[in-house]
Amino acid sequence: MRLAAVDHRHRLSERLKLLFIRLVSGRRVPDVVRTILYRPEFFGRPMCAWTQAVMRGPSPWTVGERELFAAFTSRLNQCVF
Repeated sequence: MRLAAVDHRHRLSERLKLLFIRLVSGRRVPDVVRTILYRPEFFGRPMCAWTQAVMRGPSPWTVGERELFAAFTSRLNQCVF
């Protein structure tokens, strides 16, 4: 389920960022990006910090291995992001 607010109620600065991304890429902005930009203080910044810690923090796996795991999982889930 996708909330209508995440599609249509971004602040002006976030709407401009989404427009720029869409114009440059020629595609609809992925839902995860729209969600992160919707309320960055509530979800976006904490989620980005967590992702950065998981993907770049201490681990027995290399950064490349973690990126490969993420890409493989996204592919299995038919996620374009």
